[in-house]
Amino acid sequence: MDWIDGLTKVVFLTGKGGVGKTSVACAAALALADRGKRVLLVSTDPASNLDEVLETPLASAPTAVSGAERLWALNLDPEKEAADYRRRVVDPYRGVLPDAAVASMEEQLSGACTTEIAAFDKFSELLGDPKATEGFEHIVFDTAPTGHTLRLLSLPQAWTGFISSNTTGASCLGPLSGLKKQSDLYRASVAALGDPKIATLLLVARPEVSALAEAERSRAELSELGMNNQMLVLNAVFLKAAAKDEIARALADRGEKALAAMPQGLAALRRVEIPLLARSPIGLACLRGLFAPKMLENFPTTLVQTTTSAQARPLALLVDEIVRRGPGAVMTMGKGGVGKTTIAAAIAVELARRGLPVRLTTTDPAAHVQEAIGTDAAGIAVSRIDPAAETRAYSETVMAGAGKGLDAQGLALLEEDLRSPCTEEIAVFRAFARVVAEGKDSYVVIDTAPTGHTLLLLDATEAYHREVLRTASALSDDVRSLLPRLRDPNYTRVIIVTLPEETPVHEAAALQADLRRAGIEPFAWVVNQSFLLAKTSDPVLGGRAQSESPLIAEVTREHAKRLALIAWKNEAPVGRERLIALARG
Repeated sequence: MDWIDGLTKVVFLTGKGGVGKTSVACAAALALADRGKRVLLVSTDPASNLDEVLETPLASAPTAVSGAERLWALNLDPEKEAADYRRRVVDPYRGVLPDAAVASMEEQLSGACTTEIAAFDKFSELLGDPKATEGFEHIVFDTAPTGHTLRLLSLPQAWTGFISSNTTGASCLGPLSGLKKQSDLYRASVAALGDPKIATLLLVARPEVSALAEAERSRAELSELGMNNQMLVLNAVFLKAAAKDEIARALADRGEKALAAMPQGLAALRRVEIPLLARSPIGLACLRGLFAPKMLENFPTTLVQTTTSAQARPLALLVDEIVRRGPGAVMTMGKGGVGKTTIAAAIAVELARRGLPVRLTTTDPAAHVQEAIGTDAAGIAVSRIDPAAETRAYSETVMAGAGKGLDAQGLALLEEDLRSPCTEEIAVFRAFARVVAEGKDSYVVIDTAPTGHTLLLLDATEAYHREVLRTASALSDDVRSLLPRLRDPNYTRVIIVTLPEETPVHEAAALQADLRRAGIEPFAWVVNQSFLLAKTSDPVLGGRAQSESPLIAEVTREHAKRLALIAWKNEAPVGRERLIALARG
């Protein structure tokens, strides 16, 4: 673990959902602490599961990790940070401006843009203000899945540029004076991100084609942002396949092929490899073994030897019920890396196979639906919500509407306002409403971004209404009808996808609770990639299979009204024929 000694003060971990960023972040932070360093571990993921992995209840302030001397951790709480941000901006005006003006400011600062900039403020403080992390020798950032993280890391430059060029003194976040006070901090964040003596970026991936492609995309985009001090962490490398186990051989072969085809830029990075373990790395003892697997050979298991009557339940049975309810939206949701894209593609292919009109699209910035469905998309209209294209279209719409009749100065001010990074969030939301509306006449299958980002998108309905009013744009029927459509179980069918592992199952249960609080009732669950159902005899895979039984029972008993159970497949379910086979069991 000599590479641990070479880590800089700031360490970022990023990668595709489900590759093990949180486990690696926790293990790296723990290794540094075990070497006598004072370490702060920070999650920027709105759907953080640091608490479960560290087995310590956390808050938005540094909390000592139980059993780990010199290690503290915190979860950035977007809602709390937004509330604190509103108080900082609004309180100086109380008693100075009329109550109606203060109320208007509070209303303006209650949307998704404020949540984003508030969380970013805290992130920038931890990154760019030495006083905020005084006493810590290392700060390890466990980030959200790649698309959200790239946006977070680009925000210092985006907001710094917007603040420096803005001449109106106002933005979608209210008075810019509050932001301008932060401009020095934002500049310090930009400098820290690009300084190889301060920041190290760990690109976490698995030996899978999609995960490596995502890591390469991150490598290139982060290099453009000036972050060139990068390392590749290959997690869950399966090296010891049992000679007589077909499933183990297939998993090992798939990994070897993916590594052999690794993009050249990624292959040139310094690399750390972590083998696939027989159990999920939860708890400090297991985390300490992540970089030293021999430590786990005699680790006492707490798993109960149990059998299960669980049998594969085809995805096609859920499609039968979807068809009985008629056209509408089908949305796959869940933690990153659980197979949402594959399940969405399989549902779309099965619907098209029955001769029904189908659109398959994605709100995920990573946008892998085309790769999942392959070259044969007969009967399926495949698309994606492109943030850049949607931002341009939205800006043009606002200029054509709110800009009509403005003089040259007014147009310049409106154009300046639309350069705010918040505009992209509004534009993507508008596109999401438009896609959901297409379910009036066809089956629209939507592959959503990983959990935290999706919840922020769903939470933006009221914020969009306010933004439309602020810019004097016409409120579209699609946006007006979005929330009622999402809450109509006969129109929107939400399918929660998970793996039979502790963290994905528990995060899926939390997602279901959040959706229900928003008035959205999930339609079904899919437990994907089960080694238990695949009936492996390999000792490592068998250990993972053993732990699946109580989790499948929990989902069946406590969470899912309808359930599809899908075994791990020897061949990656990519392309029309394999997706049909996946759907039909």
